[in-house]
Amino acid sequence: MGRARLAELHGVATSYEPAPGRTVQVPEDTVVAVLAALGVDASTPRSVREALDRHDGRLRDRLLPPCVVVRPGKAPRLSLPEGTALRVRPEDGAPHPRGRAAARALRTGGPLPKGTREDGALAAGVRTDGVLMEGVLTEGAIADGLLTALAALPPGAHTLLAEAPDGRRATASLIVAPDRMPLSPVRSHGFLVQLYSLLSARSWGMGDLGDLADLAAWSGRALGAGFVQINPLHAAVPGTPAAPTDPSPYRPSSRRFPDPVHLRIEDVPEYAHLRGRARARADQLLEAAAALRTAVLREGALIDRDAVWALKREALELVRTVPLSPGRRAAYCDFLAERGQALEDHALWCALAETHGPEWRAWPDGLADPGSAGTARARAEHLDRTDFHCWLAWLTDAQLAAAQRAAREAGMGIGLVHDLAVGVHPSGADAWALQDVFASGMSIGAPPDAFNSRGQDWGLPPWRPDALAATGYAPYRELLSGLLRHAGALRIDHVMGLFRLWWVPEGREPAEGCYVRYDAEAMLGALALEAHRAGAVVIGEDLGTVEPGVREELERRGVLGTSVMWFERNYDGAGAARPLAPEEWRADCLATVTTHDLPSTAARLTGEHVELRHRLGLLSRPLAEERAADAVEVAEWLGLLGRLGLLPEGPGDEEAAVKAVHRFLLRTPAKMVGVWLPDAVGDRRPQNLPGTWDQYPNWRLPIADAEGRPMSLEELVASPRLRTLMDEVARLAPRPSGAPVA
Repeated sequence: MGRARLAELHGVATSYEPAPGRTVQVPEDTVVAVLAALGVDASTPRSVREALDRHDGRLRDRLLPPCVVVRPGKAPRLSLPEGTALRVRPEDGAPHPRGRAAARALRTGGPLPKGTREDGALAAGVRTDGVLMEGVLTEGAIADGLLTALAALPPGAHTLLAEAPDGRRATASLIVAPDRMPLSPVRSHGFLVQLYSLLSARSWGMGDLGDLADLAAWSGRALGAGFVQINPLHAAVPGTPAAPTDPSPYRPSSRRFPDPVHLRIEDVPEYAHLRGRARARADQLLEAAAALRTAVLREGALIDRDAVWALKREALELVRTVPLSPGRRAAYCDFLAERGQALEDHALWCALAETHGPEWRAWPDGLADPGSAGTARARAEHLDRTDFHCWLAWLTDAQLAAAQRAAREAGMGIGLVHDLAVGVHPSGADAWALQDVFASGMSIGAPPDAFNSRGQDWGLPPWRPDALAATGYAPYRELLSGLLRHAGALRIDHVMGLFRLWWVPEGREPAEGCYVRYDAEAMLGALALEAHRAGAVVIGEDLGTVEPGVREELERRGVLGTSVMWFERNYDGAGAARPLAPEEWRADCLATVTTHDLPSTAARLTGEHVELRHRLGLLSRPLAEERAADAVEVAEWLGLLGRLGLLPEGPGDEEAAVKAVHRFLLRTPAKMVGVWLPDAVGDRRPQNLPGTWDQYPNWRLPIADAEGRPMSLEELVASPRLRTLMDEVARLAPRPSGAPVA
């Protein structure tokens, strides 16, 4: 019983419901292991009693929790002794006109305490009657003085200071967040694409940021598109001769910085100033890059990220010998100052990985600890290589900015939609630099469900919710801020992770994990704050198992959901389901026909995805049964399309059916409608086939036509099939304009 209470106090679930009315108990060993990862010893009855006593003692003695979150209409729950004095130090450390109003609002009697506005802080006194409860709205007036005061502060990550009459003092992070995320001012449509798959005549063997800028500029101007959603561009764990780079964009080394493999080398200004032998060698590298591109587009080769990076890295080493101009040098120095310690740590990890390999736990001389004396010496010894990787991050940031600028100049109301992966590689830069906020020995995944009876282990370490709170969610806010620097919107993979995540102890089966809860009010508050600063829309990938109330809360906070046509069904009590009519769809969503993890629309309509899974041994039923079930599902949707008058061409025309499903999406009230770019040219192949590793070339395929012939960006733009589809989409969707607004 004591262990269960201890688990509850730390957000660790001791049971879960895989289906309504069915409860599964979590193994006790799992609960003990997860609590240990949170710094709590629950291995024996005595240790449980001692942990409970310590927890109760901390709650009894503390004045403030580590982080306080406030938003309009939502006050924090605080328990303070009568007569406690509170001060608010704003984020920038200087008084703010709205902050002075907050100070006046906080004053409930008596003079302000000494030290008002000391050191630029905002001060106010408040006398409490013990507990400051949640703000109560009465006839539109906020009754709680504390809420009135804090809500008057500007949005930001401030500091709250408390001093009790008995002399106790406390400091807490204070996140003042908008109530909702910014929203796009108009309905919009756009492309969804995996950037590496989009090769142009200038690509070095995989799609790059120059290609992204071109796609955005063309689709915005010629097609009236409002956005381009891309895969995560996070930095990958570098490959070695024995282990190539993991091509999955969802298992990165760092989510805080983009990967320089996406650079368009010729767009780096210093490239034009190469001379002599450096120029001659650069020309040879260009020829080698052209050979890689030809191999992919004309000879059927897979995208080889490591081969591309080998060429680009050598070219960048040459470019770095060209001195920066005074203006460029100043811009680089500003970038270094702005990104600070996070950039230095990331670049140092990259430099050390070049010398010792990417598995930092095997590094010598204490280098596994970023704060050790050995690492301090390494910082001095690797200054040049660290600077090289800082410079790469700067160049990549600049080209991302250029791509977003091209999108907005083309009339896109949103522009680039970046993607935030749910976690990071345990051997990567973030896991090394931020060890204190990741749970050691744990991996996130999913419990068993109807689609996977064993559950899932994604091999990604989870945030520690207690450590995040202790930092005022600074690592999380910094991550969001970096991703939103050059974005009109952010897609959050597995957005349910803002509420809870399935933790799997190392060495255990995925089914032996448990849910760990996060402070959703704080996670959403930090997200709203950073989205507000950037003026960016937020999209949550909320497919799959979602606990009750989560979608409703995300909708209240202005987070758009993700609705995929094939999954949008109305289920009755007997388990039967019919396709959801367009008027029954939710409005606050990004609506698509398919995603990177699902079959292309052409493959779904023809049943080719069943044949592919059969060849790879992935079917759970006999082939005939799978074919029959798939045919029934497709027929249901085609029947609905026909009844709605969306398939005037009649059955049997694959290209017409692809147009029809997009006509359907545009008849829904969805605020954003996404077209999977490979669908526009009839590509049959999924970019990723879940459940496979080396059986299928996940994340390595260029976009191809209906016959499987790879297509360059120039060929895509000229494709009659693409233009016919997008003309139909543009005809049914209004042309977007303007920037996202709160």
